[in-house]
Amino acid sequence: MASTLYILNGPNLNLLGHREPEIYGSQTLEDVRLMCEAAAGQAGLETVFRQSNAEHDLIDWVHEAREAAAGIIINPAAYTHTSIALLDALSACSCPVIEVHISNIHKRESFRHHSYVSARADAVIAGCGVEGYVLAVQHMVRLCAMG
Repeated sequence: MASTLYILNGPNLNLLGHREPEIYGSQTLEDVRLMCEAAAGQAGLETVFRQSNAEHDLIDWVHEAREAAAGIIINPAAYTHTSIALLDALSACSCPVIEVHISNIHKRESFRHHSYVSARADAVIAGCGVEGYVLAVQHMVRLCAMG
């Protein structure tokens, strides 16, 4: 079994800690990476942690993960609500997929209430701040052990 978790982050998450801290908090994406690496390391897993503002990068990384990942944790950010292509890429993967959102997308603007990615996700974590990533890693460890 693969021992690597792919943790993929979509557009504008590179601005985490600086953009709208009242919604997304003050921790940076680097802080999130370190938290994820620590949580995965406790379970003996490695991480591939990436961020891109480009949809095609995320799709290419999902394709890569098809062969290399025990599971995919993805915060698609705005692509959550728009990208059928990302959904199609995730649907081609047999490994578990967890969708993460820092904010509670269901308490925000109505256009954020629909997620294409949720149609493929084995779990969705939203509204827990950046701690949602750690929850996702912990749950992914359980999913991988079951499957």
